[in-house]
Amino acid sequence: MQIPFPPAAPVRRLAVVDLARGVALLAMALYHLTWDLGFLRLSPENVALSPAGRAAAHGIAGSFLVLVGVSLVLARGRRAGWWRPYLMRLGRIALAAAAISLATAWLFPESWIFFGILHCIALSSVLALPALAAPLPLVGLSAALVFAGPVLAGLAGAPAILDAPGLLFLGLGARVPVTNDYVPLVPWFGFVLAGVGLGRIGLPRLAASRLGPWAPRNRIGRIATFAGRHSLAVYLVHQPVLLGLLSGVAAVTGPHPRAGEAAFLREYRANCAEAGGTEAACRVAARCVLVRLRGEGLWRAGGDFTNEEQARAITVSRACFRDAGGG
Repeated sequence: MQIPFPPAAPVRRLAVVDLARGVALLAMALYHLTWDLGFLRLSPENVALSPAGRAAAHGIAGSFLVLVGVSLVLARGRRAGWWRPYLMRLGRIALAAAAISLATAWLFPESWIFFGILHCIALSSVLALPALAAPLPLVGLSAALVFAGPVLAGLAGAPAILDAPGLLFLGLGARVPVTNDYVPLVPWFGFVLAGVGLGRIGLPRLAASRLGPWAPRNRIGRIATFAGRHSLAVYLVHQPVLLGLLSGVAAVTGPHPRAGEAAFLREYRANCAEAGGTEAACRVAARCVLVRLRGEGLWRAGGDFTNEEQARAITVSRACFRDAGGG
C-alpha cells in the first residue's frame, strides 16, 4: 500500500532530532539511576517512587513517544525504500520487547513486564501509519480521544472484560496490573499521534531553519547525537550496566544508614492510627520506636527478626506508644 506524503517533508536526517532523543535518554538514565539507588538501599528512600519521581517518569516516557511519532514522519519523508529500514527497526524493537518480557518473567515473575515502553513503541509504530497521511485535524482529534480514553472509559463504565489479562495492554480496564513497567496504549498512544502531527507540521520548517543543517561540534554534542541515533541499544544496555556497578558498590558499602526510615515511619503511623492512636501521638511514637530500635541494635530496614528480637521490638513499640499518650 502506497501512502501519499506531503512533498515538503524533510528527506535528510536531522541531527537536532537525534540530540533531542539523546537528551531524553540522559533523563531516562538519571531516573533509572535514582530508582537503582533506592532499590539497592544506597539512598535513604527511593525517590523514583515518590509522586515527583513518578511524574518525571511519565514526562520522560511521553517525550520518547512523541519522538517516535516525529521519527516516523522523518523516516517516511525519505520516500523510496523507506519500508525496509522501517520494518527492520520495528523487528528489532519487537525482539527487544520480547526479550525484556522473557528476562523479567524469569527474574521478577510477580511483576514481569508484559507491556512496557518498548512494547508500546512497537505497536504504536504500526497503528500510527495511517496518521502519516490522514488530515491533520483528524490526527489531532484522534490524539485527544486517546488521551481522554481513561476518563471516557470511567464515565461509560468499562466492562469487566477489559480487565482480562489479554486486554490489559489497552489500558482501559479498572485495575492497574503489578508490573515493573506499564505503558498501555491508552493514553500513551496519544503521544505518538501527537508526535506525528507535530512532525508533519514542524519538520519541514525545522529543516528549512538554521537548525536544519546543524551538526554538533563538541564532544558532548557528538556523544548525545550518537546516543540518539542508537537509542535502542543505549536503552537495552544502560540499566544492566547501572545495576551491575551499583550492586558492586552496595556489596562494599552496605545500605545507606537511613535506608528504609521513611517507609518505616509511614507504615508505623498507619498501623498506629488503625489501633486508635491520634495523629500527633502516632507521629511521636513512630520516631521513638525508630530511635530505640537503633539504640538497641534492632534496626534493620526490611530485615528479618528472630523470635526473641521480634518480642523485644514489640515491647519497644508498646512502650513508645504508651509514652506518646496513645494508651
